[in-house]
Amino acid sequence: MRKLVEKLGLGEYLLAIAFGLLLLVSRLAGWDFGLGAGRNFWAYFAEMIAFLPLMFVLIGLIDVWLPKENVERHIGPGSGITGTFWIILLAMLQAGPLYGAFPVAYILWRKGCGVRNIFIYLGAFSTLKIPMLTFEIGFLGLKFSLLRTLFTLPVFIGIGCAMEWYLKGRGFTVRDPRRNGSSGMDQ
Repeated sequence: MRKLVEKLGLGEYLLAIAFGLLLLVSRLAGWDFGLGAGRNFWAYFAEMIAFLPLMFVLIGLIDVWLPKENVERHIGPGSGITGTFWIILLAMLQAGPLYGAFPVAYILWRKGCGVRNIFIYLGAFSTLKIPMLTFEIGFLGLKFSLLRTLFTLPVFIGIGCAMEWYLKGRGFTVRDPRRNGSSGMDQ
C-alpha cells in the first residue's frame, strides 16, 4: 500500500482523500454523522473561500504600503509596552476567523515585528476582536466580557514574553515559502 501511495504521489494528500471517501460512503449510506460532517465541511469551506482572497489582498497592501522601518519602530523587538499596546489594538480592530490571522502574523514578522508581539497578536486576535466582543457582551453581559478580558490578556502577554525568552538565541526564523517550496518555522 505504501509503495502505491508513493508511486501515485498521494502521500501528503492521503488524509484529505480518506476524509473525502469517508464523506462519500456516509452520504451513500445515509449516516447522520457523516451527513452532518459533510454539511459542516462545505459550509466552512465556502466561508474560507469567500474570506481568504480578501485576506490576501489585505496582506498584499500591508506588504506594499507599510514600510519595514515603521513596523520595527512601533512593534519591533525593542518596542516595549507601547508595541504591546499597538499590537493588541491591531488585533482588536480586525475581523474574521483565526486562520486569517496567520498570514497577517507572517507579514508582520517579515516586516520586523518582535516575536513577543507576534504571539500576543495571535492570542488577542483569537479573543479580543471588537466584533466578537460585541456579540459576547450582548449574550453574556459586560461584566463577563470584562472579566474574561482581564484574565486572558495577561495570559497572552505572558505567553508572548515566555516565547520571546525561550526563542532568544536559538536562531529562530520563519521560512519563506516562496524560496524553499515549503512553509513552517525553523528552529
